[in-house]
Amino acid sequence: MIIHDDGINLLGEGPLWHPERGELFWFDILGRRLHRKGQSWRFDRFVSAAGWVDRDTLLIASDRALSVFSLTSGSLDDICPLEADVPGNRCNDGRADPQGGFWIGTMAIHQPAKTGAFWRYYKGELRRIIAPMAITNAACFAPDGTTAYFADTFEQVIRRIRLDRDGWPVGESEIHVDLRGTEYFPDGAVVDAEGKLWNAQWGAGRIAAYDLEGREVTAVPVPAAQSTCPAFGGADLSTLFCTSAAAGLSQDHLADHPDSGRTFATTVPFRGQAEHRVLL
Repeated sequence: MIIHDDGINLLGEGPLWHPERGELFWFDILGRRLHRKGQSWRFDRFVSAAGWVDRDTLLIASDRALSVFSLTSGSLDDICPLEADVPGNRCNDGRADPQGGFWIGTMAIHQPAKTGAFWRYYKGELRRIIAPMAITNAACFAPDGTTAYFADTFEQVIRRIRLDRDGWPVGESEIHVDLRGTEYFPDGAVVDAEGKLWNAQWGAGRIAAYDLEGREVTAVPVPAAQSTCPAFGGADLSTLFCTSAAAGLSQDHLADHPDSGRTFATTVPFRGQAEHRVLL
């Protein structure tokens, strides 16, 4: 992978290729910033994930609300609270689903505890859909909109759950990828156009792809141990991006691995899905 942007993120997360703008956006959660190449916006709160509403508007998740953000004016307007009554929590991984809903996970700011949950916002309604969770990650969706995937990182499994016609989870989840007994911990994930799940693995410096049966079919090394989340983009959606994190690494490690926290890109022989529009 090559460096897409040489800025150092304490906790890079939430890469989003905007299909109408042809630009990558991503977050530094601990730095409280939204980035695109050559520009960033600073917030007074933790921000972690976004979906696109139109060419100039993003839905942004923070530790207190879901908000609409104008890329032209820089205005941020809250549309509904998100665990504003849980001051020890913050937002984490999130992504829009094929039906136009937006999934966002929450977790404890400090010591991991099962105080988090996955929430879904859809056409003005916010529901808590999966709880309790410790480290919410890997929210992504099958191309046909019938299946969602998610993970609680330290459990070392990626789960799948069936979705109804409107995108709400139905029934119990099942294990899709089992990483127990390995050194791999699932972080952010995305599904490509063929249905393969691409998962960044915290501490391992890699993105692994899994087929519809949950079997690993390929892996891409990331030049930063704390790889956090992949995204497909580029003109033909065959560029694989990945964010990473520098927080928590020793000075010796950072000296030996100076690209920790940067955002990376590489071309792969696969194509992603265009990110879905959020329906407010």
